[in-house]
Amino acid sequence: MEFFDVVGARHSRRDFRPDPVPRETIEKVLAAAGAVPSSANEQPWTFYVATGASRLDLGRIIAQSTVHLSEYMEVLGPKRYEDAVHWYSSLGDAPVLIAITVPAPDDDFTALNRYLSVGAALENLLLAATAEGLGACNITFSYWVKDEMAEFMGLAPEASIVTIVALGWPSDVSPATPQKRDDVAIWLD
Repeated sequence: MEFFDVVGARHSRRDFRPDPVPRETIEKVLAAAGAVPSSANEQPWTFYVATGASRLDLGRIIAQSTVHLSEYMEVLGPKRYEDAVHWYSSLGDAPVLIAITVPAPDDDFTALNRYLSVGAALENLLLAATAEGLGACNITFSYWVKDEMAEFMGLAPEASIVTIVALGWPSDVSPATPQKRDDVAIWLD
């Protein structure tokens, strides 16, 4: 696929086939994620890949967050709330979960640089997954179960989870394609 075709084809997929993703394919996607520049070449990200039994265990921990989704009921509305409960309960049956972590920053400047670097790595990961024919969804991971997730992952206390990516072969369910803004730039000349 050409670059702009990949960008146009990239959507958040929330429904996956159960077929396993070959380790070589996951490694290729992660290599693309790790190839991005980062502030002071810190490369602050670490990718925790859960497949098989570890994917099921991590998924069960994340699914516990559904009890906290009621806090968003007023914001989401009843239909989107039901969708959110369904999504967090199954994560679309994605066979792969990738948690991205960073060392906890000591100050705002370091935090900004680390999170921007991870954002660039995340986007490369999502685009590489699309180029490989995979579907992916960046999950605003469940903050409420972060301690359980960190313990399960063996995460050091000085590290924090930034996001979780559900990854797999997309099902036949078409992804939502929300309208994109076309007024994204303000020209200053």
